[in-house]
Amino acid sequence: MGAPFEWTGRTDGDGPEHRRFWNAVVEPGSRGSSLAPRPAEGRAPDAALIGFASDEGVRRNKGRVGAAEGPRALRSALGSLAVHDELVVVDHGDVVVDDGDLEGGHRRLGEAIRAARQDAPLSVVLGGGHETAYGSHLGLGTRPRLGVLNLDAHFDLREADVPTSGTPFLQIARDRQAAGEEMHYAVVGISRTSNTGVLFETAESIGATWMLDDDAQEVAPAVEFVAGFLADLDEVYLTIDLDVLPAGAAPGVSAPAALGVPPFVVQAVCDAVVDSGKLVHLDVTELNPALDVDQRTAKLAARLIHRVITRETARRRTS
Repeated sequence: MGAPFEWTGRTDGDGPEHRRFWNAVVEPGSRGSSLAPRPAEGRAPDAALIGFASDEGVRRNKGRVGAAEGPRALRSALGSLAVHDELVVVDHGDVVVDDGDLEGGHRRLGEAIRAARQDAPLSVVLGGGHETAYGSHLGLGTRPRLGVLNLDAHFDLREADVPTSGTPFLQIARDRQAAGEEMHYAVVGISRTSNTGVLFETAESIGATWMLDDDAQEVAPAVEFVAGFLADLDEVYLTIDLDVLPAGAAPGVSAPAALGVPPFVVQAVCDAVVDSGKLVHLDVTELNPALDVDQRTAKLAARLIHRVITRETARRRTS
């Protein structure tokens, strides 16, 4: 694991009414010893964070590298976001891939997720290129009624000699097939101009469903599509590739979207997944801080992460 991130953020006062995300972060194995002041004493963790500092998959996929810096930028953007209720988040640090060994990185990420999930009901991985998704799959295992909902302009079902940021969901499909499990895979935001005919054929062959970016410009149809996908599932793994968003909202990605899905629609989809009560894991990928403008992409991504964690925590406490 990489060196621990030093969580900091704005401080306006000492009472809980001034609580921000960085105040909610605690060390692994701790329910009270915090990296920041004013921890929530004695509370079990509500969520676990793991970083995947990797852009080896992007490099192999001939994309613009830099996503390995994503976890640090996401934490930095999260730190000062206000938190209005009690929250405990455990930060397990980063799995780092800096030697070209993506396959080993996937194994280590899977192990880190399995360990983190022993204490926290929601695991959240901060990527990293979208190769992150295969490590998330290894951490969750082949659960029979687990669905994968991908918010992405791309299917990421490429055929390649080695794993890349473009192959993870084909890898997952083959693992599930080998285990005798059906692949439940849906994508919101697919761009027809960014996916070749063979990728649409591959998606059909594994039973995937998808919603084009053209059709996901408003909340109601996107939420209806997601509700239909979730209906027959027990659990869902939500993966957000930030290139699903319009380039103006998310310029800091390897492949900015010419059209994309509006942020408010993406947020509504996240809300629908949380409100279903089936969310077990989230990862957010493809942030490239070197390509970002005024931290625009990092701030939007942090808001989505914050919303999922806090909304899911509130839902569990009231259910």
